[in-house]
Amino acid sequence: MTDVLVAGAGVAGLSVAWRAAQRGLSVTVVDDAPGTGASYAAAGMLAPVAEAAYGEQALVELSRASLELYPDFVAELERASGTSVGLRTAGTLLVGFDEDDVRALDHVHAFHRELGLSADRLTPRACRAQEPSLSPRVRGGVRVGGDHSVEPRALHAALLSAADGAGVEVVPARVGALTVDDGRATGLELADGRRLSAPQTVLALGAWSGSLPGVPAGSVPVRPVKGQILRLQGEPLLEGTVRALVRGRPVYLVPYGADRVVVGASVEEQGFDARVTAGAVLDLLRDATEVVPGLTELELVETLARWRPGTPDNGPLLGPSALPGLVLATGHYRNGVLLAPLTGRVVADVLAGDDLAGPAAVFSGDRFVRESV
Repeated sequence: MTDVLVAGAGVAGLSVAWRAAQRGLSVTVVDDAPGTGASYAAAGMLAPVAEAAYGEQALVELSRASLELYPDFVAELERASGTSVGLRTAGTLLVGFDEDDVRALDHVHAFHRELGLSADRLTPRACRAQEPSLSPRVRGGVRVGGDHSVEPRALHAALLSAADGAGVEVVPARVGALTVDDGRATGLELADGRRLSAPQTVLALGAWSGSLPGVPAGSVPVRPVKGQILRLQGEPLLEGTVRALVRGRPVYLVPYGADRVVVGASVEEQGFDARVTAGAVLDLLRDATEVVPGLTELELVETLARWRPGTPDNGPLLGPSALPGLVLATGHYRNGVLLAPLTGRVVADVLAGDDLAGPAAVFSGDRFVRESV
């Protein structure tokens, strides 16, 4: 019997598995297709300041704490795996396309100042000096030098290699159900009927976490939030991430590798709808090319739809659940890649017997059950 079973070999599940193995625990991860979920489509923005939203100050604090871990996390991961994860530290530029967009950015910048976050207001000329490929029609912006990005697919591959090097076993099978005996989680039943047992089971199945058979109804309130995203290839156009408002519509452009850029992303409450729709592709390309006209010359090499694991307050579910023996590492919504270092550390600490502490304590896995009681 292994010490820990992890359901899900995405970025969250592997971060937990790797850190738990480093704590001396034997770990088995179960996933029939590691790395093909939300992280496969993700743009990889590490942007707690650019993503900061009213009413989510605790999530901003959590995200900033995770970003602080990223340099050491990446350095250790690259040593362990022998591969690069494409960390880019050129910062994020928020831009507005018309006067209403700029007024919205002013409100965002005021919120940054209220929280003491580092961001600089820029004129249109300064925006284009920062990113020369921007349209001359851009009316102004805000630069966030401390927000970065990473290549999620490279990150996942490195985590898989590092976990293997730490002794983590990966079972290539589909998780069928959580097994529960006498009111306690005891392991996983696989789709082929096999059963694996462990004193602690980590649920890290992303958008599928709340619907896994055996999980008590309502105890893991995670839903799928569809996102459609594009990848283009050609002459490099951007140094860092550009997040834009185009007549009130948000779009982001994230460079990666030597010659590619991610354009995203829709936010749709459509359940597990896997379709890439013409309307979403049209909207993303129209808005992105308004901001960076040179994108029209690039090749459209990939279109994807995946599902973010959303929760009622947009925050993750971390640590012990309401069911003894079940530990959560899910519900990261738009911040799965950003929160990987912190998720791995704090959930591994819980598995080793420590309490959930620091900014993660607000996002305990059983908080919605406690609130309902």
